[in-house]
Amino acid sequence: MSDSHSASHKASQTKKATASGWIGSVLEYYDFFIYATAASLIFPQIFFPSTDPKIAIVASLATYGVGYVARPIGAIFLGHWGDTHGRKQVLILCMFLMGFSTLAVGLLPTYSQVGFLAPVLLVVLRLMQGFAVAGEISGASSMILEHAPFGRRGYYASFTLQGVQAGQILAAAIFLPLAHFLPNEDFNAWGWRIPFLLSFLVIIVGFYIRREVEETPIFAEEQAHGKVPRMPIVQAFSESWRDMLRVACMALMNVIPVVTTIFGAAYAVQAGYGIGIDKSIYLWIPVIGNCVAVVVIPMVGNLSDRIGRRLPVIVGALGSGLLSFGYLYAISVKNVPLAVGMSILMWGVVYQGYNAVFPSFFPELFPARTRVTAMAIAQNVGTMVTALLPALFAFVAPPGSVDIPMTVGSIAFAVTLIAAIAAWTSRENSRIALHDLGNPNAAPLPESQYAERRQYTLREAKAV
Repeated sequence: MSDSHSASHKASQTKKATASGWIGSVLEYYDFFIYATAASLIFPQIFFPSTDPKIAIVASLATYGVGYVARPIGAIFLGHWGDTHGRKQVLILCMFLMGFSTLAVGLLPTYSQVGFLAPVLLVVLRLMQGFAVAGEISGASSMILEHAPFGRRGYYASFTLQGVQAGQILAAAIFLPLAHFLPNEDFNAWGWRIPFLLSFLVIIVGFYIRREVEETPIFAEEQAHGKVPRMPIVQAFSESWRDMLRVACMALMNVIPVVTTIFGAAYAVQAGYGIGIDKSIYLWIPVIGNCVAVVVIPMVGNLSDRIGRRLPVIVGALGSGLLSFGYLYAISVKNVPLAVGMSILMWGVVYQGYNAVFPSFFPELFPARTRVTAMAIAQNVGTMVTALLPALFAFVAPPGSVDIPMTVGSIAFAVTLIAAIAAWTSRENSRIALHDLGNPNAAPLPESQYAERRQYTLREAKAV
């Protein structure tokens, strides 16, 4: 194979891997976030009817958290699959599990039809969703990272999270016309089911996209030399437990989307809180923030290839934590333009310092043989903790309480501070060669040589 043909093939696979990660994340997180949206807007009324609105809201948001409880279990199984059978195989498996479980939610009977069985079935399917999504980000990030050229790993890996934001936009975009045009009775009766039933398309489109990608060269090399571990979880904990702990702490940054899209929605639209922002109006707040994020993410990913991963993560953590106070305050005073502005700043811009960078920062901390397992377990443990926060927020700041922005904002900022400290203590691996990742003693390429290599990679990409 000629050098030009080899370069063209590598560039083609990098683009296919990136497209697979992006589109797969769009589809999977569309599934995940339509549930999150429904849990805030409609499930309290149809699955948890109660004369006490506080109980209904807490119960509904708790089912959102249940999906994250299943994540560490899914991370163990799917991480093992990704490190022993390949990145491509685990991503296809995640897609099928997520697609079918989400489709089933759209077919569920309500509390008025079958009583207590309805919320039980809802919880079971939410557990399946959480199990499935546990391998998506770690698998997609590892796939893209291992196909990406040196000096561009941050840029290409960031598209995994750009896909997540696009999935959230799609989730809200499906709900927006339904919530706006359908009468409340029709929306509550059958309109909410439409986004879930559309998940059938996830299975078809996702499989077509992901089957086109080749397995990563570094995993294929490990397979060829018999270096694939039989029990990657054992090696991950024995060799990388410190970095897994750091990743778990940094993954607590999920508190910001929890504040924005989950608790913020319940605070704004549920009658018990007395804010009374119309649900069709509120849905635009995270949508606009996510639209900005889609533009910002690759820019921040590219920046992390130039200045490193740690600084953007630290700034993103502390900045978005502080801005959560202002965002919740804007909702509390029913100032929709201010809430939109704060959402754009907190969620759309500052938070992306973390969000755009962790898909490269996290997998770079681990060797290829345990990369998917270590990242999946650590990240999902962290997100599991934050997923319990909506119910905690609703408990410590229930309908009728005072100083809700200060109470919830203080918890959110404390959590982001922990994430920032974890990032500060982590290794900077942006200038470490792919085969040396996970080695604490690996020497980074000198800055001048790294800059030259990166410029060469950029020129080569343009030439192809």
